[in-house]
Amino acid sequence: MYNAILPIAELAVHPLRELLNDEFHARPPMPLSSPVLVSHLVFTQDSSALAVERNRLCRLGQTQSGKLLTSSDTCLVFDGGSFLLRWELHTEFSSYTVFRSLPPGDPRNSEATALDVLPTEWLRTLPGEMIVATHVELRSSGELSPESVTARLTPTGRQMVAAQVADRAAWVFSDFIFDQGFSRFIVLDVSLTQRQAGRTVQRLLEIETYRLLALLALPVAKEVGGWLTGAEQQLAEMVDHIGQASSPGDEREVLADLTRLAAEVEHSVARTTFRFGAARAYHDLVMQRIDELREVRVAGCPTFHEIMQRRLLPAMHTCVAMANRQDDLSDRLARTSQLLRTRVDVELERQNQEQLTQMNRRARLQLRLQETVEGLSVVAITYYASQLVHYLAKGGKILFPEISPEIAAAVSIPLIAGFLMLGIRRMRGRLRQAEDSEH
Repeated sequence: MYNAILPIAELAVHPLRELLNDEFHARPPMPLSSPVLVSHLVFTQDSSALAVERNRLCRLGQTQSGKLLTSSDTCLVFDGGSFLLRWELHTEFSSYTVFRSLPPGDPRNSEATALDVLPTEWLRTLPGEMIVATHVELRSSGELSPESVTARLTPTGRQMVAAQVADRAAWVFSDFIFDQGFSRFIVLDVSLTQRQAGRTVQRLLEIETYRLLALLALPVAKEVGGWLTGAEQQLAEMVDHIGQASSPGDEREVLADLTRLAAEVEHSVARTTFRFGAARAYHDLVMQRIDELREVRVAGCPTFHEIMQRRLLPAMHTCVAMANRQDDLSDRLARTSQLLRTRVDVELERQNQEQLTQMNRRARLQLRLQETVEGLSVVAITYYASQLVHYLAKGGKILFPEISPEIAAAVSIPLIAGFLMLGIRRMRGRLRQAEDSEH
C-alpha cells in the first residue's frame, strides 16, 4: 500500500518557496461597492526609509481605532473602521491607497476625498517625495449618469478621456490634469461586481502611477540628448585627427582624448541605463493595464489607449532614441579606438621590422669582425706557439745537434695554424648544435 498523502514535512524545501508563492498572490484588488472614494499617493524613496514608513504606519494604528488585516514586508492593509488604508512597497517607490465607503444615496460633494479621514499631521510627515497623487470616485450610474458627465464637455474646455470598460459594465472619465495637485478619475458603475470594481479602480491607479514613473526618464533623455550632440561632434573631430596624425605624439594625444570621451560615455550609460530600462517597463505596464480595461469608445472622446499613444508614446520613443544613441556612440568609440590601435600596431610592426633589419645588419657586421678577430687570433697564437717551438728546439740542440731551431719553428707554423682553424671550426659546430637543440 502506498500513502496517498505526500509527506511534505519530510522533504527538503527550498528556502524561497513560501516567499515566491506569497509574491505571486501579493497586491490583490480590493472588492468595492459604489459609492466609494479612493485616494492614491505614491512616494519615491530609497530602501533606508522602509523602517520609517512601517513605524509611521504602526503609529497610525495606535492613534486610530482599527486593526491590521494583512501585514508583510511589502504590503499592509489597515482597517480604520470608516476607511481602509493599503500600503505597498515597490522597487523604487511606495504607495498609500485610502478607500472610503459612502452611504448609498449620499449626495455628491466634489470637494470630498478619501484623505479627509486621515490625520493631517500624519499625512504631512509621510517620508519621500510625492510623485503621484490621484482621486478616484466610484459612483453608480443611477446616481450619476454618463450623460450628465459628457454634457459638461465643451469644445473649448478640458479634453476629457472617456471609455466604457469591462464589457460596457462601467464608464470611466478623466482628463489627466492636476486639480489642486491631484489627478481625478470618475468611474460609473453600470453592472460591475465587487471584484470587477476593485480591479477597474486598481488598473486606473496603476495607469496613473506607471504613466508618471515612465515620464521620469524624459528629462534625463533631454539632458543626455544635449550632451550626446557635443560628444558625437568630438568623436568626428577625433576621427579626422587620426587621419591627420603624422607622429607618435599626435597618436598618443588622440588616444588620450578617445579614452577620456569613452569614460564619459560609459559613465552616462551607467547613470541612465536603469532609468531608461525602467521607463520601458513602466510604459509596457501602462499599455497592459489599458488593454485589460477592454475599452469601448465614447463618441466625441479619445480613449485611454489613444491618449497614451498620442502623448506618452512620443516621450518613450525619445528615451529609446537617446538610449540607442548612447549605445551607438559607445560602439563607434570602440571601433575608432580599434582603428587607432590598428594604426599604432602597424607602425610598431614597421618599427620592429626596421629594428630587426638593423639588428641583422649589425649581426653580419659583428660576424665579419668576429671572423677577422678569429683570423688575427690564429696568427697571434701561431706566432707565439712557433716561438715556443723555437725555444724548445734551441734547448734540445744539445741532445739533437742536427735539428735547426729556425727550421723547426718554420715547420711548426702551418701545423699549428691548421690545428687552430680545425679547433675553431669544431667549436662553431658544437655551438650551432647546442643552439638548434634549444629551439
